Amino acid sequence: MHPVLDDLITLLELERIEDDIFRGDSRDIGSAQVFGGQVLGQALSAAQHTVEGRTGEGHTVEDRVAHSLHAYFLRRGDINAPIIYEVDRARDGGSFSMRRVVAIQHGRPIFNLAVSFQRPEHGLEHQAEMPDVPGPEGLKDLFDVSEDLLERVPMKMRRFLTAQRPFEFRPVEEVSFLEPQVRPPRKHCWIRAVDRLPDDLALHQNLTAYVSDYELLGASTLPHGLSFSRGNVIMASLDHALWFHRRVRIDRWLLYAIESPNASGARGFARGQLFAQDGTLVASTVQEGLVRVVDAERAPTRSDPRLQV
Repeated sequence: MHPVLDDLITLLELERIEDDIFRGDSRDIGSAQVFGGQVLGQALSAAQHTVEGRTGEGHTVEDRVAHSLHAYFLRRGDINAPIIYEVDRARDGGSFSMRRVVAIQHGRPIFNLAVSFQRPEHGLEHQAEMPDVPGPEGLKDLFDVSEDLLERVPMKMRRFLTAQRPFEFRPVEEVSFLEPQVRPPRKHCWIRAVDRLPDDLALHQNLTAYVSDYELLGASTLPHGLSFSRGNVIMASLDHALWFHRRVRIDRWLLYAIESPNASGARGFARGQLFAQDGTLVASTVQEGLVRVVDAERAPTRSDPRLQV
């Protein structure tokens, strides 16, 4: 397996400390704090580790899969410190199981997650249509940038653009890192893991949760011609919701169709849909985040209070 993808899988597996307490490490992807998708994926993994065996009510829950999760990002995560995940087994019913997860660093909660699991069953079926956009074949990877561009961007941005990643990102619309254009608040991007993965639904859900935080909030900056690459905007996830409608495979192409219907109060709001290449709607997302415009010449460092949310 590709080493970067293998490292991410290991990162999401977590270390069990007690029955319902887990510990995870972090990776620096160039952001000012722990990447929100990492905490989201790890918290989901912690919850999954507790949905197993038989409950006191006599229900077998080992075949239950996550169908929805709702998260709040409370504080910036410290990349250099481990994260402790405490799971509350809120309920195990006949069809559904509910878990609450708190992520803790330096004795304080930095993240809350509520996730619901369901025993698979059949029911009504309908879905939104997949947008009519070009497929991933022939599209350029988002981070396949020229040497000329790399020489013109700040060192921090250069490191971000050249880092190896566990996913491919192929945007449908053209992306300009240096001179972003004013555009409607919507975008489409094909996403896929860089290597084949085992047939483990929980793993595919964890990785989907991780990657779902990548492209979402940026849609709210498109009508304003802003980009974090220019150093004049601060973006940070505040909350995140994800629904799994059907089985997902993150090692096959997924179209992430994103739109931002609103921005106000220094917050951007965005929602997305993830479609398999055959048009099947596999998941939906919603996120609100901090979008704060700053003076590019006085761009904040990791310790800057302007990064506090």
